[in-house]
Amino acid sequence: MTDADETAPKDATEHTRAANRAARDTLPLHDRRDYEDAARGFVATLEDALVAGPGGLPIADLRSHDFLTASDDAPDTVHPSLWRHAQVNHHYGLFEVAEGVYQVRGVDLANITIIEGDAGIIVIDPLTFAETARAGLALYREHRGDRPVTGLVYTHSHADHFGGSRAILEDAHGGAFPVMAPDGFLYEAAAENVYAGTAMTRRALYMYGPLLAPGPRGQVDAGLANTLSNGGSATLVAPTDLIRETGETRTVDGVEMVFQMAPGTEAPAEMLIHFPKLRLLCAAEDLNHLMHNLYTLRGAQVRDAATWWKTLNDTIQLFGDDTDVVVGQHGWPRWGTADIREYLANQRDLYKFIHDETLRLANRGQTMTEIAEELRLPAGLEKEWYSHGYYGSLSHNAKAVYQRYLGWYDSHPAHLNQLPPSEAGPRYVEYMGGADAVIEKARRAFEEGDYRWVAEVLTHVVFADPANREAALLQADTLEQLGYQSENPTWRNEYLMGALELRNGVRDLGTIQLATADVFAAMTPDMILDFAGIKLNGTEAGDLRGEIGWTVTAEGEDPVDLLLELRNGVLVYTRGASFDGVATTVASSKAALAAALFGGTSIDDAIASGDIAVTGDDSVVRKLFGLLDDFPLWFPIVQP
Repeated sequence: MTDADETAPKDATEHTRAANRAARDTLPLHDRRDYEDAARGFVATLEDALVAGPGGLPIADLRSHDFLTASDDAPDTVHPSLWRHAQVNHHYGLFEVAEGVYQVRGVDLANITIIEGDAGIIVIDPLTFAETARAGLALYREHRGDRPVTGLVYTHSHADHFGGSRAILEDAHGGAFPVMAPDGFLYEAAAENVYAGTAMTRRALYMYGPLLAPGPRGQVDAGLANTLSNGGSATLVAPTDLIRETGETRTVDGVEMVFQMAPGTEAPAEMLIHFPKLRLLCAAEDLNHLMHNLYTLRGAQVRDAATWWKTLNDTIQLFGDDTDVVVGQHGWPRWGTADIREYLANQRDLYKFIHDETLRLANRGQTMTEIAEELRLPAGLEKEWYSHGYYGSLSHNAKAVYQRYLGWYDSHPAHLNQLPPSEAGPRYVEYMGGADAVIEKARRAFEEGDYRWVAEVLTHVVFADPANREAALLQADTLEQLGYQSENPTWRNEYLMGALELRNGVRDLGTIQLATADVFAAMTPDMILDFAGIKLNGTEAGDLRGEIGWTVTAEGEDPVDLLLELRNGVLVYTRGASFDGVATTVASSKAALAAALFGGTSIDDAIASGDIAVTGDDSVVRKLFGLLDDFPLWFPIVQP
């Protein structure tokens, strides 16, 4: 076998083909409503189906998933339910939702919704990057005229819903307009993308699979859309008008909006919007054509299923009788008052079922793993396509509920202080008769289609001996078949990314910009110093002690005095503390502090230029910054 052969994706095994055929026979594939709804109101798409970024590199290639149109019959390497969902997601361009309401879908992970007012347009959720937002606005204006932006709304604090905001600001034709967002938006938008940002980004590469080649043996879908956009200009225009309570209203450009707060549902800061005159509900990301995540595989705080179902229940009471059209900021709309009420009620029931059943089984003594293995949806929910696990899954959502209430520990003492994989692996392999014996047994299990077990047992061999190529390749083949059998596209991407890196190793494709200047501006000095504390290598800091009095300034804000104390391996800061007796004081702008912390400039250069002005002993400042870790993005996941 050549090196090229051993690293290339394989075909589906007979076990996988049989599993996917069996799944197909249980699905109502004759139900074409979602295809029709996703295509309804189509106006036009981008002329070359491409959005270019800096240097002309493609940020979004809408044609990359045209392979989905080849046949309605799923290939052997794709679960038939996933193939159907990916096909429905493959409707892209400008769509008329209702009179005066348009969406641009498929040019990014999220949708941009446009509401026409008396003089201009209100833009809801300006996508991930300025380039995709700019392309979406241009497509709209090409067919609806050059209407100015008169309002901008962020439904929630995830980056795919605000990152293109500067493109909207620059397109405002010189006029000022309100930027509306839910209370807490700015903090959550900055915090989620920074504190665990490197780990979350690396894990997101597994969840969404952008390094996988699009195709039947590769990346097929991302759940919320076919794929991500990548490499554009992420921006953040700060809101000027925060919505704090359900029932608050705003009228912008003649368009009345009624808000429902939804914190702690799909995002920490989120809100839904009802347009009474249009009888239109924008459900943000709380109502979807899929089961959403209570825990996202990229990593984030667990979401509260109880808050989610109660929010949707309130939505029914508030707006159910007064809504003819519902739009989400992912996916496609639904029309008809009765149908929308049923859609809302079933999605509500979905999250309540997962919440209540998980806790019922936990209270009967079952662990999260046992619950995830046992749980099945009632037939009334299972028959609806929008209950299927195309983003969240019943398995990992049940584990999320368990984790929220009971944490990671299942109360079995053997699991209280387990050995790490690189220490446990060699012991398992020794107990099982050595690596060759394990691989031989694993290969027999592979031939029998017992892929979950093969994946688990070979992890011990790989972590015992990362150089064991035979084990790595067999585990890659195993993960690949598990991916081919997965209905959930994020599970598929996780499995196939694992296979890719077992075969090819981790490729260093460069660094990422963890936070942009806009995110710096959104962060308070406290948040910036919180991140400094995260970067501090506490082991190296050890018993070192030092104090710095730091004054931080920002345009339009009062100066902030912060006493920084390095002690016991932590960096503590206190606002407003006296600098009396402190030998070293510093003055800087918030931007200069952030640039030094995030790697935009070195501390030596910042001190030399005067951007960070030190009075007294500057060695304390240099020593502190010398103790801050850099976080490499391309850390290994499937190997030690």
